[in-house]
Amino acid sequence: MAPLSSVALRAALLAGQAGAWYGGHPGDPRVGLSVPVRSETDLTDALGTLREAGAHATLLLSPSLAGGLDRARLEGHEVGGLGDPAGAPGLDVLAGGPVTTWATPDRLGALSALGTRGLHALPPGADRPAPGALLTVDPAQLPGVLADLRRLGYRAVPVRDVPDLRAGTGRDLFLHAYTRLVEDRFARQHGVIDLAQRADAVMRVAPLDHAPAPLPLPRSAHTAELHLHSPRIVGLASRSALTAYRAYLRSLRDVGAALQDRPELQEAQAVFAVTLFHAPLAQAGFTLLDLPPATARWYGLGFRLLRVAYGTTRAPSEDTPKMAWLPRAEFLKRYG
Repeated sequence: MAPLSSVALRAALLAGQAGAWYGGHPGDPRVGLSVPVRSETDLTDALGTLREAGAHATLLLSPSLAGGLDRARLEGHEVGGLGDPAGAPGLDVLAGGPVTTWATPDRLGALSALGTRGLHALPPGADRPAPGALLTVDPAQLPGVLADLRRLGYRAVPVRDVPDLRAGTGRDLFLHAYTRLVEDRFARQHGVIDLAQRADAVMRVAPLDHAPAPLPLPRSAHTAELHLHSPRIVGLASRSALTAYRAYLRSLRDVGAALQDRPELQEAQAVFAVTLFHAPLAQAGFTLLDLPPATARWYGLGFRLLRVAYGTTRAPSEDTPKMAWLPRAEFLKRYG
């Protein structure tokens, strides 16, 4: 278990205390990349790697290292801070304007010190990239991370260039807690496979050892249940309904690949989803089935709670959930 001080600091950062950054638009493939630079060697390596990749980043420099640097050498990159913020005015001179982003502090007192100087701390390091996320990457790991970002459809930019960049709020802390306590726990308990690595991927799939009603299959038949990556689809839908729909269709091909490659899905005889957004699935070839009334009410309540949790303001076109399904062979014929 993490020390209480670490838990409190992480919570304060996620809630945006002292103006700590949270991230940007949850449906945009640009991610804010920051690189801690602790030596001249780090700087040379980072600049070389970024130049080769055609990318720019926020370079987190200590005021002592920045003192002897030429501004032209950092052209195209954002200057951020690392270490004691008392030296921030020196970084302002190097940057040619006010520095706003500072490395993640290691204690609550340091976070408060950044806030009093109008500096925004970076959030805790993310486990993996996500649209609008802020990533901090050491120079040694930079080549591999940049290659992964490009492969997954992300674009690395300085923190200042992340669309809709904002500080955290108490709602962000609530959402983080909800995700860890509800969605992540559900995923572990039910073996949900996350297929949302790409910037525009929105699908997860859970192997089931039974066929729930009203699927027209024996109860003992193995199936695969589709789940949406809720934050991702909300972010994409906020850009446009068409963007979200196209991402949904592309993600069905991820499911098709998983059906063929993942051992836990080899016995699945059908793919199904219980959803309010059943019209697009019908257009995609799925057969729609009415749920038993009590089941439909239960799922409807769950979907309303999800909308509240993720702040979705756009009401779905349907208010009654249905089950959409395809037999395995037909699904693979279309999306395999």
